Amino acid sequence: MINSPAPDDGGAGPEAERVDEIVRHGPRGAIAVAGIATAIVIGLWYAFYFLVFLPRGVIQ
Repeated sequence: MINSPAPDDGGAGPEAERVDEIVRHGPRGAIAVAGIATAIVIGLWYAFYFLVFLPRGVIQ
């Protein structure tokens, strides 16, 4: 196939070792970005609730 890696002699090269090291640490950055985005959405929801819904009063 066109995107297949070239066959090597069985030894892991320095790039493969570097990739293994990165993968071993896990997806901390992605989890941090998702957490920050979730906190922003929840914060906006509370701001909308307290600044828009509550000042209008009770629906009768």
